[in-house]
Amino acid sequence: MHLRAASSTSHLDGGVSSRLFLVLLLFTLFFSVFVSACRRTATHSDITFNYEVTPQPPHVGATTIDLQLRDAKGEAVSGAHVETEGNMSHAGMSPVSGVAREIEAGKYRVTLPLTMAGDWIIVVNATLANGEHVQHQIELNGVRSN
Repeated sequence: MHLRAASSTSHLDGGVSSRLFLVLLLFTLFFSVFVSACRRTATHSDITFNYEVTPQPPHVGATTIDLQLRDAKGEAVSGAHVETEGNMSHAGMSPVSGVAREIEAGKYRVTLPLTMAGDWIIVVNATLANGEHVQHQIELNGVRSN
Protein backbone atom coordinates (compact mmCIF):
# COMPACT_ATOMS: atom_id res chain seq x y z
CA MET A 1 0.00 0.00 0.00
CA HIS A 2 1.30 3.36 -0.95
CA LEU A 3 0.25 6.56 0.71
CA ARG A 4 0.87 9.71 -1.08
CA ALA A 5 1.42 12.72 1.12
CA ALA A 6 0.82 16.13 -0.26
CA SER A 7 3.67 18.53 0.05
CA SER A 8 2.78 21.17 2.58
CA THR A 9 5.39 23.57 1.22
CA SER A 10 4.56 23.43 -2.47
CA HIS A 11 2.33 26.51 -2.38
CA LEU A 12 4.72 28.27 0.00
CA ASP A 13 7.73 27.78 -2.25
CA GLY A 14 6.07 29.88 -4.91
CA GLY A 15 5.37 32.62 -2.38
CA VAL A 16 8.88 32.55 -0.92
CA SER A 17 10.57 32.46 -4.29
CA SER A 18 8.44 35.31 -5.61
CA ARG A 19 9.23 37.35 -2.48
CA LEU A 20 12.91 36.55 -2.90
CA PHE A 21 12.69 37.55 -6.56
CA LEU A 22 11.02 40.83 -5.57
CA VAL A 23 13.68 41.56 -2.93
CA LEU A 24 16.46 40.83 -5.42
CA LEU A 25 14.76 42.97 -8.05
CA LEU A 26 14.40 45.89 -5.63
CA PHE A 27 18.02 45.51 -4.49
CA THR A 28 19.22 45.50 -8.11
CA LEU A 29 17.13 48.56 -8.91
CA PHE A 30 18.39 50.41 -5.81
CA PHE A 31 22.00 49.49 -6.58
CA SER A 32 21.65 50.66 -10.20
CA VAL A 33 20.20 54.01 -9.13
CA PHE A 34 22.90 54.42 -6.47
CA VAL A 35 25.72 53.69 -8.90
CA SER A 36 24.35 56.01 -11.58
CA ALA A 37 23.89 58.79 -9.00
CA CYS A 38 27.48 58.35 -7.87
CA ARG A 39 28.72 58.69 -11.43
CA ARG A 40 27.09 62.09 -11.80
CA THR A 41 28.98 63.47 -8.80
CA ALA A 42 32.30 61.74 -9.37
CA THR A 43 35.41 63.65 -10.25
CA HIS A 44 35.54 64.39 -13.97
CA SER A 45 38.82 63.09 -15.38
CA ASP A 46 38.96 65.68 -18.18
CA ILE A 47 39.16 68.68 -15.83
CA THR A 48 42.54 69.50 -14.33
CA PHE A 49 43.06 71.59 -11.22
CA ASN A 50 46.22 73.61 -10.66
CA TYR A 51 46.65 75.74 -7.57
CA GLU A 52 48.95 78.11 -5.74
CA VAL A 53 48.84 78.84 -2.03
CA THR A 54 49.81 82.18 -0.48
CA PRO A 55 51.62 82.71 1.86
CA GLN A 56 54.22 80.07 1.23
CA PRO A 57 54.77 78.16 3.42
CA PRO A 58 51.17 78.42 4.64
CA HIS A 59 50.54 79.61 8.19
CA VAL A 60 47.64 80.16 10.56
CA GLY A 61 45.39 82.98 9.41
CA ALA A 62 44.21 84.16 6.02
CA THR A 63 45.44 81.76 3.36
CA THR A 64 44.69 82.43 -0.30
CA ILE A 65 44.29 79.62 -2.81
CA ASP A 66 44.34 80.47 -6.52
CA LEU A 67 42.79 77.66 -8.57
CA GLN A 68 43.03 77.18 -12.30
CA LEU A 69 40.55 74.84 -14.02
CA ARG A 70 41.30 73.52 -17.50
CA ASP A 71 39.49 71.06 -19.76
CA ALA A 72 41.01 68.17 -21.73
CA LYS A 73 42.08 70.56 -24.51
CA GLY A 74 43.90 72.77 -21.99
CA GLU A 75 41.34 75.55 -22.31
CA ALA A 76 40.20 77.60 -19.32
CA VAL A 77 36.96 76.46 -17.68
CA SER A 78 34.95 79.63 -17.04
CA GLY A 79 31.65 80.20 -15.31
CA ALA A 80 32.03 77.53 -12.64
CA HIS A 81 30.67 77.86 -9.11
CA VAL A 82 33.57 76.85 -6.86
CA GLU A 83 33.22 76.14 -3.14
CA THR A 84 35.94 75.00 -0.74
CA GLU A 85 35.96 73.33 2.65
CA GLY A 86 39.06 72.96 4.77
CA ASN A 87 39.38 70.36 7.51
CA MET A 88 42.22 69.46 9.82
CA SER A 89 43.56 65.97 9.21
CA HIS A 90 42.49 65.01 12.76
CA ALA A 91 38.98 64.96 14.18
CA GLY A 92 37.46 67.54 16.46
CA MET A 93 38.13 70.78 14.62
CA SER A 94 35.49 72.91 12.95
CA PRO A 95 35.83 73.16 9.17
CA VAL A 96 36.47 76.44 7.38
CA SER A 97 34.80 77.19 4.08
CA GLY A 98 34.66 79.74 1.33
CA VAL A 99 33.31 80.43 -2.12
CA ALA A 100 35.92 81.19 -4.78
CA ARG A 101 35.36 84.03 -7.21
CA GLU A 102 36.51 83.95 -10.80
CA ILE A 103 39.27 86.56 -11.16
CA GLU A 104 39.90 85.86 -14.86
CA ALA A 105 38.87 83.18 -17.35
CA GLY A 106 39.26 79.82 -15.60
CA LYS A 107 41.08 81.27 -12.56
CA TYR A 108 39.37 81.29 -9.20
CA ARG A 109 40.47 82.71 -5.83
CA VAL A 110 39.36 81.91 -2.30
CA THR A 111 40.76 82.99 1.05
CA LEU A 112 40.35 80.59 3.95
CA PRO A 113 40.98 81.46 7.60
CA LEU A 114 43.14 78.52 8.74
CA THR A 115 42.59 78.41 12.49
CA MET A 116 45.32 76.07 13.69
CA ALA A 117 48.81 74.85 12.84
CA GLY A 118 49.07 71.34 11.41
CA ASP A 119 47.91 69.44 8.34
CA TRP A 120 44.82 70.57 6.43
CA ILE A 121 42.79 68.94 3.67
CA ILE A 122 40.99 71.34 1.35
CA VAL A 123 38.15 69.87 -0.72
CA VAL A 124 37.27 71.88 -3.82
CA ASN A 125 33.76 71.32 -5.22
CA ALA A 126 33.07 72.94 -8.57
CA THR A 127 29.83 73.00 -10.50
CA LEU A 128 30.63 73.74 -14.12
CA ALA A 129 28.51 75.98 -16.34
CA ASN A 130 26.96 72.85 -17.92
CA GLY A 131 25.85 71.61 -14.47
CA GLU A 132 28.51 68.94 -14.17
CA HIS A 133 30.08 68.50 -10.72
CA VAL A 134 33.83 67.99 -10.23
CA GLN A 135 35.86 67.65 -7.07
CA HIS A 136 39.52 67.97 -6.16
CA GLN A 137 41.44 67.59 -2.91
CA ILE A 138 44.40 69.71 -1.83
CA GLU A 139 46.66 68.75 1.07
CA LEU A 140 48.26 71.59 2.99
CA ASN A 141 50.79 69.87 5.19
CA GLY A 142 52.75 71.65 7.89
CA VAL A 143 50.67 74.81 8.25
CA ARG A 144 52.71 76.90 10.69
CA SER A 145 51.61 78.96 13.65
CA ASN A 146 52.26 82.70 13.49
